[in-house]
Amino acid sequence: MGKYEALEKLDRDGYLFTSDVVRSGISKTWLARYVKDTGYERVAQGVYVSPETWPDDLYILNRAYPNIIFSGETALYLHMLVDREYSRITVSAPSNFSGQRLRDKGVVIHKEREGWYGIGKIQAKTTYGHLVNAYDMERSICDMVRNRNAYDVQTYQTALKEFFRKENVDYPKLLEYATLLNVKNDIKKYLEVML
Repeated sequence: MGKYEALEKLDRDGYLFTSDVVRSGISKTWLARYVKDTGYERVAQGVYVSPETWPDDLYILNRAYPNIIFSGETALYLHMLVDREYSRITVSAPSNFSGQRLRDKGVVIHKEREGWYGIGKIQAKTTYGHLVNAYDMERSICDMVRNRNAYDVQTYQTALKEFFRKENVDYPKLLEYATLLNVKNDIKKYLEVML
């Protein structure tokens, strides 16, 4: 099998990743030739998209920065708790994460302390069907309540209503997160009113 055929097999739904290419034993020089000859576009460090593929911004960011976790309005959107797309991509990252390149792209970064980062991390599907790191619904609601002033009234109310309408809410987990994130009293008030 030739190098081009091997590279075609590494294509994942129109995406090609430098890490996969190098791991398979193909040099970056061959990758560069293939990208040039086939019209792939470099959309992030180590991420290339075929000309036929609609770029999935969340998937691309998560592949380029595997330590980020989608949070805030972005996580609410991924869980279908809001009726409109996020205005800016919001991520959480460890406290030692630099993220200047992401900030330059307009991404909002919340650096979290060690005890909070990663609590409630799951794999969520984007609208394109790709899996990305995101906080689960329960963590997303606790974060929203904790940072209520960062949300407009419509987003805040819609997310709460949609959350409490869902049948798959894990209430013990919600209370556990609320305790860890210091919003237990606020969450209990919402539970009393909404249920």
